[in-house]
Amino acid sequence: MDLELSSKVAVVTGGSRGIGKSIALELAKEGVNLVIVARDEKRLKATAAEISEETGVRVIPVSADTGIDSEVREMIQIAAATFGQLDILVNCAAQ
Repeated sequence: MDLELSSKVAVVTGGSRGIGKSIALELAKEGVNLVIVARDEKRLKATAAEISEETGVRVIPVSADTGIDSEVREMIQIAAATFGQLDILVNCAAQ
């Protein structure tokens, strides 16, 4: 299905596993570049590589705790600086 999302940029928190990973993968299949966010840096990097390899989109892993405001601000700054735009935000992080 073409949702006309190609060239958009999404930030997906909780993006290294579970529902967040599934959403990130489906967005990537639609041509959306991603910033995926989670606390487990090793799993996050592996997921980013997996999604990028499968879909060909750019996936930036950012390790952050969404319960800490300063880390959320930094994560958004990284995303905006990397892609120059933010179009979609999906919050799947849990405490």
